[in-house]
Amino acid sequence: KEGSSFSGGPGIIFTITKQPDADTRKVTQRVEAAFADLASDMPADVRMEEDVYQQKEFIDAAIENVIEALRDGGILVVLILFLFLLNFRTTFITLTAIPLSIVITALVFWIFGLTINTMTLGGLAVAIGELVDDAIVDVENVFRRLKENRNAGSPKNPLLVVFQASVEIRNSIVVGTMIVILVFIPLFALDGMEGLLFAPLGVAYVVSILASLFVSLTVTPVLSYWLLARGKTGSDQEEKDSFLLRGLKWVAEKLIRASTHLWFPILIGAVMLVAIAGFTAYHLQRDFLPPFNEGAMQINVLMPPGTSLEKSVQVAEIAGQRIREVPEVKSLARRTGRAELDEHAMGVNASEYIASMAESDRSRETIINDIRERLETVPGIIFGVEQPLTHLMSHMVSGVKAQVGIKLFGDDLSVLRRKANEIEAAIKTVAGVKDAQVEQQMEIPQLQITVDGSRLRQYGLRRTDVTEFVETAMNGHVVSEIIDGQRKYDLLLRLEENVREDLNAVRRLVLNLPDGGTIKLEDVADIRQSLGPNVIKREQVRRRIVIQCNVSGRGLVDVVNDIKRRVASIESKLPLGYVMEYGGQFESQQSASRMIVVLFLVSLIGMLLVLYTLFKSFNLALQVMVALPMAFIGSVAALRLTEQTLTIAAMVGFVSLCGIATRNGILLINHYLHLVKHEGEDWTRDMIARAGKERLAPVLMTCLTTGIGLVPLAMAAGETGKEILYPVATVIIGGLITSTILEFLVRPALFWQFGINAAKRSLINNDSKVVLVDESVDKLQNPNSP
Repeated sequence: KEGSSFSGGPGIIFTITKQPDADTRKVTQRVEAAFADLASDMPADVRMEEDVYQQKEFIDAAIENVIEALRDGGILVVLILFLFLLNFRTTFITLTAIPLSIVITALVFWIFGLTINTMTLGGLAVAIGELVDDAIVDVENVFRRLKENRNAGSPKNPLLVVFQASVEIRNSIVVGTMIVILVFIPLFALDGMEGLLFAPLGVAYVVSILASLFVSLTVTPVLSYWLLARGKTGSDQEEKDSFLLRGLKWVAEKLIRASTHLWFPILIGAVMLVAIAGFTAYHLQRDFLPPFNEGAMQINVLMPPGTSLEKSVQVAEIAGQRIREVPEVKSLARRTGRAELDEHAMGVNASEYIASMAESDRSRETIINDIRERLETVPGIIFGVEQPLTHLMSHMVSGVKAQVGIKLFGDDLSVLRRKANEIEAAIKTVAGVKDAQVEQQMEIPQLQITVDGSRLRQYGLRRTDVTEFVETAMNGHVVSEIIDGQRKYDLLLRLEENVREDLNAVRRLVLNLPDGGTIKLEDVADIRQSLGPNVIKREQVRRRIVIQCNVSGRGLVDVVNDIKRRVASIESKLPLGYVMEYGGQFESQQSASRMIVVLFLVSLIGMLLVLYTLFKSFNLALQVMVALPMAFIGSVAALRLTEQTLTIAAMVGFVSLCGIATRNGILLINHYLHLVKHEGEDWTRDMIARAGKERLAPVLMTCLTTGIGLVPLAMAAGETGKEILYPVATVIIGGLITSTILEFLVRPALFWQFGINAAKRSLINNDSKVVLVDESVDKLQNPNSP
C-alpha cells in the first residue's frame, strides 16, 4: 500500500506448510532468507512481498504480550508481599520461589524436549502468583513462631522453632498443592482442538506448581533458618505487623465472632447467593472459544458454479476494491480457484482473500462487519468473513468452513437442495447469524455417457474398458515424462478441447475390440447433453449438503438453540430417511462441555478422598469443599460484569480455581485442630477467632498474590496471545475475591454449628501421627536420647 492507494497486479502466492513438530518462527526465518537470495535473481519488474500473511507475526505478538503479562504479574506479586510483610528478609525468602520454580520448569522442559510457546508461557502467567503460595505459608508461620519464641520466658533453640513451624503447616501445603494438581490433571483428557490448546498450558502450570512445592519443602526452611533464626533480631518495630495487617485482623475478628453468633442468616444468605449465581450461569451466553485477534482477515467469495475464470476474476476485482476501502486493510492478496491436487481444491468460481490489518481503535467485530457491509453491495456473490486461524480451526473441527454447520443427509439431491434453501432462509432471520449460505450444489450442463451392459457383452467388452477409455479421452492420462535439464514435465495424452466439446465427435470415438476390429462409442453407450449436479458430497456413506453460517454479537450456543427452534418445523416435515446434524464449533463446544463436567465430577471425588486422608473425616473434608460454591459466586459475577460468554476457557478457569480455593480451608481447619491439640485452646468462639486472626496473613497473601499475578491478563481483553488466558484469569480472580471474603464469614459459622464434633473425632483419629511428630521433636532437642 502506497499512501492511500494500492499497487499490485497478477502474481503468484507461495503457501509454505511446515512439518507438525517444526518451529513456525524458525521455518519462517529460513524461508525469508531463501526468498531474499531468490530476489537478487529476479527481473527488475518483479516485486516480492513477504508480509502478505505470516503466522510468525501473530506468534511474535502473542509471545511478547504474554511475557509482558508474566513480568507485570511478577512485579505486582513482589509489591503485595512487601506490603504485607514489611520485612526485606521474609520477602526475599518468599520471592526465591518464583525464579527457582521457573528455572526448574525450564529444566524439565529442556530434559523432555518440550517447546516454549504462547500456551506454555500462559501456564506460567496463570501460575505466577501461586508459585509463592507454599513459601508464603511456610515463611509466615516460621516468622510468627520465631517472634513468639523471642518473647517467651524460656526461648527454644531457633532451629527447633523453624522445624516445628514448618512441620505444623507442612500437611496443609502438600495436600493443598496435591489438590491443585489433582483438579488440573483431568483436563489433559480433553481431545480435539481444545485439548491441543490447553495441554501445553496444563503442563507448564502443573510442572511449575510442583517445582514451587519442592522449593517450599527444601530451600524455604533453610533460608528461613539462616536469615530469620540466625540473623539479627532487629528492632521490635520491624517485627510488628504492618498497620494494614493490624487493621485487617481487627475487622476479621469482628466478622468471625459475628459469624458464629449469626450462623443461621449467614448460611441462608450464602445458599441464596449460590442459587442466584447458578441461575445467572445457566442464562449466560455460551461459546466454544474466545475469538482470536490475529491481525488478519480471510474473506471467501463464491460465485455460481460454472462461472468462467475470466468472469470470476472480474467480479473478484470488484470485491477486492470494496475490501481495500476498509481503512485498516494495509495489504490484500487474492487466490481464485485452487488446483485439483491441492488439499483444499476448489473451482475458479471461488476466491480467497487474505487481508493484513493495521492496528486500529475499532474492534475486531466492527471491522468484520464493515467488510461484510461493503461486500453486500457486490451483486451475484455469497461470502464469509473470518480470521485465518479461526477459519482453519472451523474446518479442522468438522470439515465445515464456518462456526456452525447444519448437515442435511438424504438420497435425492433435488430434495436436499430444496430443503437446504428453506433452512437457509429460516436461519437468516436469527439474531447473530452472519454469512449464511448453502453449500454450492446445483445442476449444470454435463456430457453424460451411460454404458449399456447388454451391448458390452455382445462385443466382449467390460465396463472398465469403456470408462478408462473415456477418462483418458476427456481428462487425460500421463503416459510418460519429459526431462529437460533439471526440469521434468508430465506427458499427458487426451483429446483436443474442440473435439471434447463436440457431441458428434465424442459419439464417433473408436473403441478396439478384444478379438480385433473396432466400434464407435455410441454403439455401446448412450451419449447426450443434460443437466446434472456440479458436485456430490458424501459423509458416513450418505449424500449430504451443508448449510453454514458464522456468529457475531451473540453466544454460539444461544444462536444454535435459536436456529434449532426456527428450523424445527422444517425438520419435522423432512421425508423419511432424511436427517439433520449440527456440526462446526458448536459440535466441539457441546462435546468439550460434557467432557469437562464429567472430569470435574471425577476431580471432586478425588479432592474428597485426599481431604479425607488428611482429616479422617468426611464432615471436615466437605467443609473445606464449601469453598467451591463460594468461589462459584465470584466467577459468575466476574463473567457477567465483564460481559463475557461462558467458553471452554472460562470452564477450565473454574476447574483450576477449585484447587486454589480449597487451600485456605485446609489452612484454617488444620489450625483449629492444632490450637486445640498443641496450644491448650478449647472448642470456643475465642479459638475460632484466634485461628482466623493468625491465619489471616497467609490466607490473604496467597489469595492476593495468586489474584494480583493474573491482573495483567484480566486487563488484556482481546489482546493478541491473551484471548484464551483472559477468561481464565477473570474467572479465577472473581472466584478468589468471594471465596476469600466468605472464608471469614461462612466457614466460621459452618464450623461452629456443624464441624466441632467432627473435629473432635478427627483429633482422636490422628493421635498416632502426632506421637510420631513429637518423637521427632524430642530427638531434635536431645540428639543423644534413644
